[in-house]
Amino acid sequence: MEINEHIEALGREGTLLADAAAATDLGAPVPTCPGWLLRDLVLHTGRVHRWAAAHVAQARTEPLDEAGQEAAWGPVPADAELVDWFRAGHTGLLDALREAPADLDCWTFLPAPSPLAFWARRQTHETAVHRFDAEAAAGLTGPPAGTGPALDGIDELLRAMLVRPRAKLRSERPRTLAVRPSDGPGTWLVTITREPVTVARADGPADLTLTGPARDLFLLLWNRLRPEDVRCKGDRSLLDLWRETAVITWS
Repeated sequence: MEINEHIEALGREGTLLADAAAATDLGAPVPTCPGWLLRDLVLHTGRVHRWAAAHVAQARTEPLDEAGQEAAWGPVPADAELVDWFRAGHTGLLDALREAPADLDCWTFLPAPSPLAFWARRQTHETAVHRFDAEAAAGLTGPPAGTGPALDGIDELLRAMLVRPRAKLRSERPRTLAVRPSDGPGTWLVTITREPVTVARADGPADLTLTGPARDLFLLLWNRLRPEDVRCKGDRSLLDLWRETAVITWS
């Protein structure tokens, strides 16, 4: 995906998240994020947007420290103001990305063609996952993510996030997972050992193969859908390992 496509998708996903939050009680539990209420989800995502926008708009070459984060977030809004506060931060992030120069130099934490490409991509998929969470809390089913963004989101998770040394996905014995979208080209072959995960864009034998629409595979790999929502062939116990250890936190 191109940067402008990411920004367009980010705009769509953030609007849908806000609309879902506006349609229900902010005290509603979020079934896909145990222990969170809808207000926690909206506050978290709004803070992430402001945090990301600060790095882009200020061209920061080092990550914000605790004081910088607090300044970027501002005071915690009351429930009556929370959705409008979220919308304002979402708009601020979109503006920062649209106005940033192509040669922007700022801090990032995943490989990407450029810092601007990184922040546009990362915030698109962060927001898409939490849009699904907000709709789950509201009991709504919004329009599915587009195939292109979903394929890109799978690629970011597998080939950028889970291969990091800090990622916790490990196995005492080698295990392989094939992710094969029914509406996109190719397969991701994930090898899990005691060392950091490796991922190849290749087909091959696997202990477990997941097949389905890219949007469903994206949400399953983010631990938002049940295994029965996609086609699983092979050792399903690998999904237990996945749910327990393929967990993404803050950055």
